[in-house]
Order: sequence, then C-alpha cells, then structure tokens
Amino acid sequence: MAEIVITAGIDVSKDRLDVALWRAPGATCALRHDEIEPLIMWLGEHRVVRVGLEASGGYEREVIRRLSTAGFVVVVVNPLRVRRFAQAKGRLAKNDRADAATIAEFTATMAPDRELREAARDRLGEYLLVRRHLQRAITDTVNQLEHLREAELRRLVTAQRGGLTRRLQRLDRRIAALIADHPQWRALAKQLRSVPGVGPVLAQTLIALLPELGRLTRRQIASLVGVAPFDDDSGRRHGGRQIDGGRTTVRCALYMAALVAKRCNPTIAAFARRLAGKKPKVILVACMRKLITILNAMLRKGEPWQPAAG
Repeated sequence: MAEIVITAGIDVSKDRLDVALWRAPGATCALRHDEIEPLIMWLGEHRVVRVGLEASGGYEREVIRRLSTAGFVVVVVNPLRVRRFAQAKGRLAKNDRADAATIAEFTATMAPDRELREAARDRLGEYLLVRRHLQRAITDTVNQLEHLREAELRRLVTAQRGGLTRRLQRLDRRIAALIADHPQWRALAKQLRSVPGVGPVLAQTLIALLPELGRLTRRQIASLVGVAPFDDDSGRRHGGRQIDGGRTTVRCALYMAALVAKRCNPTIAAFARRLAGKKPKVILVACMRKLITILNAMLRKGEPWQPAAG
C-alpha cells in the first residue's frame, strides 16, 4: 500500500504564519515569524513531508530557507491559481486559516506551480527588483522634465536624475559581477546574449526568474511567460486570441528585447515581415513568443545561436 504523503499549507502574512494540514480537520496552528523552530517541530510531529506556501512579497523567503534546510519538500504556489482553485471548490470565505487549508489542498492535489528557487537566484532577483524601481524613478524624472518650465525645478529634477542614473550604473556593475562569479550563469548569459536582440537585462532576468528555460516545450515556455494566445470562442462567436497570466517581469523584459530583435535579428525580422497586415501589437507579441521559443530550444539542445534558429 502506498504511503500517504502528508501535506501542509502555510498562509504567510506580515505578522504571522497560519498553518493547516490537508485531510486533517482541526490540525492547524498560528505562529510568529520568529517561531520557525516550533513550526518545524509541529510539522515533524504531524509527519508532514510536503509544504506549500504562496509568494508573499518576500515575507516567505526565510520560512522557505529554514523549511528546506530542515528537509521538507517546499513548493511555492501561484496565489491567483490558489484563489481560483478555492472558487472552483465553492469556497467564498477568505481568512488566513481558510487560506492555509486551501493552499494545503492545492499543493497536495495539483501540480506544483514552480520549483523551490535556490537562494542565489533569489539574491539576483532582489538586485533586479531594485534595478526596475530605479529605472522607473529615472523615467519619472524624464517625464517631469518634459513639462517643467521653472528653471529651479528643472535643475532640481536634473540633479535627481543624475544621481539615480549613477546608482543604476553602479547596480548594473554589481549585477554583472554576480553573473560573472557564477560559472554556470556566466556561460548561460553568454549563450543567451549571442542572440541578436538579447541584452544584459533580458539575460539576467531569464537567469533569475525563468529557471525552467530550456527544460519545457515551446508551448509550455510560452504559456509560463504569458505570451501564448488563448481562444475566446463560444458557439458561433470567434473572439480574438489574447494572452493572459504568466510572469509579468519576464514578459516586460522580453517585450523590450523583441522591439530590438525586430530590427537587428534576421530570424525575428523575417518572421515579423510575414505577419505584415496584422495589428502591430499582435505582431510584437508573436515576435516575443518566437524569441522565447528560440532561446528555449537553444538551451534545451545546448546549441549556439544560428540565424535560422527556431
């Protein structure tokens, strides 16, 4: 008889951790973030093997690290998918304890959303997060300067933009050093950047936030990034295809790369020309999908970039 794998779900909030077990009514607990050792003991007493929790803006990172070190199988699940799972089960109530029970059931019965990320990738991801915030701040100052007429204000915002730009340059050097210090990442970045249109930002983003690249099919990777078209049909009505879901940060970086690839990548440029006549946005999304599937195929096969790739 197969051994039953006991699964726990943890709802992570700013102040506490709510824990529930799948198929064990009443087996719940609530602990503070500094009570991870008691949490590990409680899970051990209940013979828990697998633990699911949602990405919660960083509050979950220490919990993930400690639980994985203690030997638990930790799965990070997508909050939106968990919520839709609860709605499909007819659960309208939402509170921390109920959410923990739903996470436990989702983790036990559904395929994991993504594997546990290694600490080094999380660290790189944090640097990229700060970089995005800095880039947005710089863009804000550029937009302000377009509308300001007062000389004193223009000097103030110009100085602010200069300071932010210097911080961004220092951060870029630090991110490049993190990649260079990791032999596998260094080789991967070199392979990715050999493709015309793929710059350092996209390569770094893929390394940090899309570790599945090269291990999935072309349809799976397109869906994971959020550039796979979904049908919108009902009866005789045939709606326009549209993209949905996916990893927004990866998709944004891919968007900028596709804009460049349409001009300088012969494969992407030829592909875009074949789509002439379609809406510009449709063409660009198709180019994004083409680019990520080319990169996925390159990594899966371990082959260098070829102009006719994809």
